[in-house]
Amino acid sequence: MEGNGNNKKAWLYLLPALVFLGVFMVYPLVDVVIYAFEEKFNFASQTYTGVGWYNFSKVLHDPYFLQAVKNTFIIVVITVPLSTGLALLISLGLSSIKPLKQAYQTVFFLPYVTNTLAVGLVFMILFKKTAYSDGMVNLLINAFGGESVDFIDGPYWAKMLVMCLYTVWVVMPFKILILTSALASVNQDYYNAARIDGTSRGRIFTRITLPMISPMIFYLVITGFIGAFKAYADEVAIFGVNLDEAGMNTIVGYVYNMLYGNSGGYPSYASAAALILFLIVFTITVINLMLSKGKVST
Repeated sequence: MEGNGNNKKAWLYLLPALVFLGVFMVYPLVDVVIYAFEEKFNFASQTYTGVGWYNFSKVLHDPYFLQAVKNTFIIVVITVPLSTGLALLISLGLSSIKPLKQAYQTVFFLPYVTNTLAVGLVFMILFKKTAYSDGMVNLLINAFGGESVDFIDGPYWAKMLVMCLYTVWVVMPFKILILTSALASVNQDYYNAARIDGTSRGRIFTRITLPMISPMIFYLVITGFIGAFKAYADEVAIFGVNLDEAGMNTIVGYVYNMLYGNSGGYPSYASAAALILFLIVFTITVINLMLSKGKVST
């Protein structure tokens, strides 16, 4: 009887959280699924013509959505491995230095606590051509004999380069923080034993350091993929709100446009695109789990 009473009391304590999750998470998710299958849904009259796959077909044949998918995949494929690798190198460097270590860690962590739009404004100033200047980056290019490039309003490759650099810059501080903590938690006895045996630094890294911090690397890769697929605010910070015109929209940006943009008012299309995004992220996460199985030390 006492056990049943404790269970009831525990559920009572959990009730506010469960109600909150049900109202603000479970219900919206169910609503998204319903909207996604309601064909030609009219938001004003709250009516639809049928139930089926029309919304998914419409979205998958929309050139703006296909462009958003392309942009998102390019950002994911380039920035996730690049930012993780750079963060690991910087973390190894921070772990090996003694003087001013805390100061260096603070400098590398600053972009993480800085407003996204503020960082985007700095990047825009660095790369954007104006009536008075071609931007600091173009000044450097000119100094080495190159021609100026319009990174913000110019060719697609230039805009994607800025976007990838910006994304790496924004996400790297968090990864450095995690990896620095992971490196600090490695038992020093392993390193001492390896040095006594005359093991080279490269072998120590591949045989001791990398296996010991592999759970954190795996965590950063998974969360990096998920975060990159949800990219939207970063693009707005650099290219403005009209991402379709700039050719730099993402899947999340497409969902937003279908709901609130100039061509918005289509929750059924937005819901279909959101479910497609969920399936993409879920599939890639499962593939990562399968690939890392047996390769991550526990």
